[in-house]
Amino acid sequence: MTLRTLNRVLPLLLAALLCVSTVCAQGPDKPADQLRTLSRDELDVVKVLTQQERAWNQGDIETFAKGYKNAPDIVFIGDHVSKGYADMLNDYKKNYPNKDAMGTLTYSELEPRILDEHYAVLIGRYRLDRSKKLGGPAEGVFSLVFEKTDKGWKIIVDHTT
Repeated sequence: MTLRTLNRVLPLLLAALLCVSTVCAQGPDKPADQLRTLSRDELDVVKVLTQQERAWNQGDIETFAKGYKNAPDIVFIGDHVSKGYADMLNDYKKNYPNKDAMGTLTYSELEPRILDEHYAVLIGRYRLDRSKKLGGPAEGVFSLVFEKTDKGWKIIVDHTT
């Protein structure tokens, strides 16, 4: 399969997988048992997490961090508040110094919401599987605020619990 074909098929495949696995966001006027098709922007927001998940599971924090806007005013809220891309990246490197410490990351129940042409919100769940020696499994929820930049959708606020 060529890269061009893959680029055309990947969004459709992603949308199908999202709908089949019931992680599509529900429309405000639809019953909870009905699914809807995600918009192009919603798919692009979800794609950021798909790329992050892949990078994380390859032990590549630098590529994982590309999902965030490289700016001094981004905010990461976890066990403490971190401001700025450099601090966020340093915290990740400190807390996850190697691939074993990073474990295997899985995102689920992703619900993107486009707020306007410049901002979006995405909520979801994460699970981190790793050995007991390295902290054991972890799971929780997150909410992300995205900004549409000239480099695509980027995370500007990350609140992970």
